[in-house]
Amino acid sequence: MSTELRTKTTEEKSAPHGLWSSRMVFILAATGSAVGLGNIWKFPYITGENGGGAFVLVYLLCVAAIGIPIMMGEVLIGRKGRKSPINSMRILADAEGKSRAWGALGWSGVIASFIILSFYSVIGGWATTYVGYSISGSFSGASAETVSNLFSDLLGNPWKLTLWHTVFMGLTTLVVARGVHAGLEKAVKFLMPTLFVLLLMLVGFAMTTGHFGAGLEFLFTPDFSKLTTAGVLTAMGHAFFTLSLGMGVMIAYGSYLPENVSIAKTSIIVSLLDTVVALLAGMAIFPLVFANGMEPGAGPGLIFKTLPIAFGQIPGGIVFGTLFFVLLVFAALTSSISLLEPTVEWLEEHRGINRKLSALLTGGAIWLLGLVSVLSFNIWSDVAPLGMFEAFAGKTPFDLLDYLTASIMLPLGGLLVALFTGWAMSKESAREALDMLDGPGFDVWRLLVRYVAPIGVTIVFFYNLG
Repeated sequence: MSTELRTKTTEEKSAPHGLWSSRMVFILAATGSAVGLGNIWKFPYITGENGGGAFVLVYLLCVAAIGIPIMMGEVLIGRKGRKSPINSMRILADAEGKSRAWGALGWSGVIASFIILSFYSVIGGWATTYVGYSISGSFSGASAETVSNLFSDLLGNPWKLTLWHTVFMGLTTLVVARGVHAGLEKAVKFLMPTLFVLLLMLVGFAMTTGHFGAGLEFLFTPDFSKLTTAGVLTAMGHAFFTLSLGMGVMIAYGSYLPENVSIAKTSIIVSLLDTVVALLAGMAIFPLVFANGMEPGAGPGLIFKTLPIAFGQIPGGIVFGTLFFVLLVFAALTSSISLLEPTVEWLEEHRGINRKLSALLTGGAIWLLGLVSVLSFNIWSDVAPLGMFEAFAGKTPFDLLDYLTASIMLPLGGLLVALFTGWAMSKESAREALDMLDGPGFDVWRLLVRYVAPIGVTIVFFYNLG
């Protein structure tokens, strides 16, 4: 047996859940996790709300200074621990002679991903429904009122929401149940290249609208007079959240990463690809918005209320509208399978349950919690469980779940990753784990993860609380 084969066999034995078959597969999987509704849905509308190019520039700087260092820390924890986020944190804390209370970081990530997927699946169901709307020609010649009514009718129908939530959650569970190689790898090998092709086709279509130049100018020409302090903090927060940080996903995916793969290089590539997808989405969307005389700062309704009107008014709108919403579904799926993985991985380890049953039990529990979000848009739309507190007045159960995860759990998770890898781990352990023995790269990462990232995440945390 060759030395390389023996090394690979030994490494696989130390990784009980299996390893990614190549660096490229990990990049596709991690990029798939990062690329989601946040890129296709949220990034364009928050860019529109905050003035365009200046916001994009601040966002890119925040990805480099905050997002990449924390992503490297999460992947480091996963690869060194080779277990679920919870157990990896315990293993590393023991190895560093630190309190096992650091396991709370793993718990926070697993619980956050569990909760997020419960409502993410519901929104993924919206995108799936809109594929059907587009194919059937529901947007053709439709007025703003008609499109708005379509969305309102969808949210007001708990049975339809439950149906598509079930379909979306079922697809997610099916992929994860098949394991690392037969499930996750096969899915991302198909979904990610297809996603990029669809996105490039939509950018190509945007070039034919006559307003592609206006879209590029809005997206890439900085106008700092339009950028507010709130806009800077929004850019900082989105740079953190768009990379799937603070939810245990990158720790789980890192636990399948072979030793001969550079954590630094792959984290940078994943962050770049995630950013490219967000920018391509803007390049595809803003020309359509301008071509139809619409406002780029249309807010969260940009995708489900504004764009369908545009697709209904242009030649080939049915085809390209369908492609757009298929793209949205694919982006949602690549993220949802990563959100399910941390809990399934932990259940396999902790209870000794095989992967298929672990995925089924976890997926079923998440589906059940998702019904809370389904009902929040209709039957429980007037229910405010914490309405007695002024800060939570009018917040539905869905709003509270979103607030708990996005504003509290994810920033705290990211902050703890930065503190553990930057301060609790010894310099030598971190350098060895990252395999950055020469050059200034390690010192730059350590500076960012010890000081810049914690300060940035703390600012975002308190801004969100306010």
